[in-house]
Amino acid sequence: MKVGLIGYGKMGKMIELLADDSISIDAVFDETPAFLPTESVRKKLVDVDCVIDFSIPDAAMQNIRTACDLGVSMVMGTTGWIQHLSEVQQMVESAGIGFVHASNFSIGVNLFYKIIDHAAKLVTIFEDYDPFLYEAHHKYKLDAPSGTALNLKKMVQDHYPGQDVDICSTRAGYIPGTHVVGFDSSADTIELRHTARSREGFAKGAILAAKWLKGKKGCFDFDEIIESFLRK
Repeated sequence: MKVGLIGYGKMGKMIELLADDSISIDAVFDETPAFLPTESVRKKLVDVDCVIDFSIPDAAMQNIRTACDLGVSMVMGTTGWIQHLSEVQQMVESAGIGFVHASNFSIGVNLFYKIIDHAAKLVTIFEDYDPFLYEAHHKYKLDAPSGTALNLKKMVQDHYPGQDVDICSTRAGYIPGTHVVGFDSSADTIELRHTARSREGFAKGAILAAKWLKGKKGCFDFDEIIESFLRK
């Protein structure tokens, strides 16, 4: 399978490092804005099955438009565009390409989502417990709260209708990406935690998504891919 990389920073290099024998990196677009539907870009993508985008939020929508214009399937790892999802779904359908998106491509985080959803469903049966959520990242992470934290908040609040779950965010030093969801009562505290040790988990998830997407058309959430493995 031939793959193109949009963005060749730490994530792009990690994807290249972890690509196995079934994946070849055939095109790299490193300068923003570089991924435009020009003739030179078109030539680079002639035989490419899929592009993986880990660039910057400001370029995300243009990159999606270019992929659609050129008829190339896409794994979108960049965040900051999700408010345009309905527009993207229409573009993807019109272009006849495959498109996978997620706020977090870590397989561990997506399993964590399912654990949290089930935990909240169990705990909400008992009125003594109040949910809480906090997350911490290194000082270089731009968004706060993280997209992962916002997903977790929605997940918990679906089981606590009418109750706003606060997110406490910390950005300092070199803290590894950490998300904690807890339930507190006068008697005890339940905490569930996910800590990302490196970018490896995100890269592996993106590679998994690219392989899964081959031959498929339509707009998919990464959760659908995780579900497909859990059903096996």
